[in-house]
Amino acid sequence: MKFKSRILIACLGALNSAIVCAGPADYVYTPNVTYGEREIDFKHGTAPQPDGTRKQVSSLGFGYGATEAWFTELYLKREISGNEQLKLAEWENKFQLTETGKYALDIGLITEFEAPLNSGNEPYEFKFGPLFQTEIGKLQLNGNVLFERKFGGRNDNNDARITEIGYQWQAKYRWQPTLEIGAQGLGEMGEWNNLDKQSSQVHRVGPAVFGKFALGNRQAIRYNAAWLIGTSSAAPDHTFRMQVEYEF
Repeated sequence: MKFKSRILIACLGALNSAIVCAGPADYVYTPNVTYGEREIDFKHGTAPQPDGTRKQVSSLGFGYGATEAWFTELYLKREISGNEQLKLAEWENKFQLTETGKYALDIGLITEFEAPLNSGNEPYEFKFGPLFQTEIGKLQLNGNVLFERKFGGRNDNNDARITEIGYQWQAKYRWQPTLEIGAQGLGEMGEWNNLDKQSSQVHRVGPAVFGKFALGNRQAIRYNAAWLIGTSSAAPDHTFRMQVEYEF
């Protein structure tokens, strides 16, 4: 128990010392894969923007556990900010690198490729990073480090594309299958080897709920949602995000 706690604290410390512009619908990745599982996945998020408008992001995807260690998912995604609208396609791949529960930490790897559908001027985006999870009794703890780089398309700042770094963390108490409670945090700290000033970094944290309704015959509905409060001056005052999955 103490060994697991020390490892998790070390990993979270690395996130904060080493720590992409996270969208309002972004969710906390977990490292484990279920072979043969199929899912229809809906995500939505909304947050206020500095110009007084709201940014809303929604996506609908289909995912499949192709092997015991590889889960792949394709999304169609729409972003609305004021009068502007952007449609995107996203391909996400998750790799489970350790056997579930065998070691103090479950470790995975996420890769994500995003391409614009309605404009040749918008950049492509690639995201990747390690995923960590451990359990202490009924408490599940997650911590992730994410790297993100845009390429191609328009470059409004007229400078070279950079690789940005961010983090995610999550704590969840397994109270009962249909209702679990916890907290989530997401952050963006700028270029991986030249972090932004503290005033320009984006940090959000807030309460979250989770749950699963078993429907029988390997079918289930999972959900999670969070209300994230901006804890830095560059972050939105509040962000609402949710995810609903139908597994079969």
